[in-house]
Amino acid sequence: MDSRNLVKMANQIGDYFEAWPDRTEASLEIVSHLRRFWAPAMRSELLRHVDEHHGEGLKDMVLAAITLHRDKLEARA
Repeated sequence: MDSRNLVKMANQIGDYFEAWPDRTEASLEIVSHLRRFWAPAMRSELLRHVDEHHGEGLKDMVLAAITLHRDKLEARA
């Protein structure tokens, strides 16, 4: 999948949780949503985008959530 589409979709998830008053909980929910509903290949591509392009295009809240909780998004062996 194209990383531009993944960035757009991740930002849409972030848009929903951006209104939550508890930023810590919102951050965890963003990552939880990505873990539950995105295929491992999609998550891997998003992480590659973060690594190679410093998360270009991702909203600050989404990038922070991915960075803080990266271990929850990485493919498990």
